[in-house]
Amino acid sequence: MAYRKYSDFLRDKFGEKVYKLPVKLDLTCPNRDGTCGRGGCIFCGEEGGSFENSEGSVREQLLKNMDHIKKKYKAKKFIAYFQNFTNTYMPFEDFKRVIEESLIEDVVGLSISTRPDYLPKRHLDYLEELNKKYFVTLEIGLQTANYHSLKKLNRGHGLAEFIDAAIKLKKRNLNICTHMIVGLPWDDDLDIVEGAKILNALSVDEVKLHALYILKGTALGKMYERGEIEPISLEDYKKKVILFLRNLKDDIIVERIIGRAPYEDSLFCNWNTSWWKIRDDIVNEMQENGYTQGDLVKGELL
Repeated sequence: MAYRKYSDFLRDKFGEKVYKLPVKLDLTCPNRDGTCGRGGCIFCGEEGGSFENSEGSVREQLLKNMDHIKKKYKAKKFIAYFQNFTNTYMPFEDFKRVIEESLIEDVVGLSISTRPDYLPKRHLDYLEELNKKYFVTLEIGLQTANYHSLKKLNRGHGLAEFIDAAIKLKKRNLNICTHMIVGLPWDDDLDIVEGAKILNALSVDEVKLHALYILKGTALGKMYERGEIEPISLEDYKKKVILFLRNLKDDIIVERIIGRAPYEDSLFCNWNTSWWKIRDDIVNEMQENGYTQGDLVKGELL
């Protein structure tokens, strides 16, 4: 195997296929309303990282998606994925209510997207207890290990806040999935390697990779239209993903190596190439060259 696939991990853990079902809440982000910043990340659109057209209550969204997946893929187990914006950015009682609404029959886990600098203790206490019965993952955006790039992205936090968050979550035995953007205009290969090494050092559990897609109406989109940034080439993206994977410890689960955004919402996305072709090209190149996840990671020091 070129890398440790998320689908294989879930099958091994639960004994069968497990599907993530997106849940979309009416939320915002502390990086938009002035709590830690304004305007949000320059790449983030009004959807807040989710392009699902989900409507209704948490339970209604899950049941609708669950019915579709059960019929199409014969799946029986699911993870409720709270996907958009910062899902810990709400009063605790509201947070607890929506989480408990998701714990319906056949849901075996929770995946909660949030920020490294907004992890309230009461919310984490609750998730730590819930993790004894359900598989709980916190999806934390880092995007890059280069703190200069983090500032350009208007992330509202630096590398130190991510490191602090990862340490806190590991102490509570909560699963960590880290989101990384490969090929930012301000990053080079050293940043790619350093990002992988930092995730190794923190023993994160999972990672999601995606290219820099550019959405209409965003600050990044306006920079692109003014000619201030230029996406890297597709071939360069593939090389950087392979470099990242080869420097990532082989026990870290790779949830994806390319993301996607709706064509109608994008100024640029994945070089007008299907995500699965890009994925397959990366896997084929790794296999043809004998590369595997972690093959550049140095052994433990004695």
